[in-house]
Amino acid sequence: MSQANTPGLCFRQSPKRLALSECRGLLIALVIMAAWLCHLELLLSIDLSTAVHPAVILGAILLQTFLNTGLFITAHDAIHGLVYPANRSVNAAIGALCAFSYASLPYKTLVTKHWLHHRYPMSAKDPDFCGLKQASFLTWYLHFMRQYWGWKQFIQLASAVGIVSFIFQLSPVNLVLFWAIPLLLSSLQLFYFGTYWPHQNITTDYHQCARSFPLPWFLSLLACYHFGYHQEHHEHPDIPWWGLPALHEAQH
Repeated sequence: MSQANTPGLCFRQSPKRLALSECRGLLIALVIMAAWLCHLELLLSIDLSTAVHPAVILGAILLQTFLNTGLFITAHDAIHGLVYPANRSVNAAIGALCAFSYASLPYKTLVTKHWLHHRYPMSAKDPDFCGLKQASFLTWYLHFMRQYWGWKQFIQLASAVGIVSFIFQLSPVNLVLFWAIPLLLSSLQLFYFGTYWPHQNITTDYHQCARSFPLPWFLSLLACYHFGYHQEHHEHPDIPWWGLPALHEAQH
């Protein structure tokens, strides 16, 4: 295993690279978090009893899905120490906040299991791998979800949503359209581009544990924040999500 796959290495960069990465990573994380919160708040306050074009509703759902995915990607980069490399505590706090806001996900569990995925990809020790390289999308998705989300998280999330809904008198229709559906779509998006497609039918050799799905820059961003460059991510987990396209171009 290369040194790049060792937890904590991202916190031992050169001073120049550290300064650049901490500023950009923190700024991007805060922008994504603010955009997610503001857009969700706006959507939950919309009065759908008035005439709202279906295309507007669909666009709002897709944008919230995209922001949800960004929230999880931010938590993922925090796991790799890339959101705020200068301070482990701040970096972890942002990651934990994003993971909880996304779906009441336990950040410590994410950290432990994600590093197992990097150390032992496509093996029995990989929590993201369902044990069958040719497993169907649904089988693998359900296995993946059980690794990170259970009844405890469901109850926590339902309780939090119920309390917020009661306090602010939120419409159940708005909650379904702009919170529940985008969350489900985001989980499917993350699973497909971050686990299923990159690792399906791949050998257990570490350097061949994933494949990339190169797309034009903007489409790659929309697809899953450049996570389609998955081989590059496994080979260089110290590179943040926005740096993966440039890494791919440099290697090809």
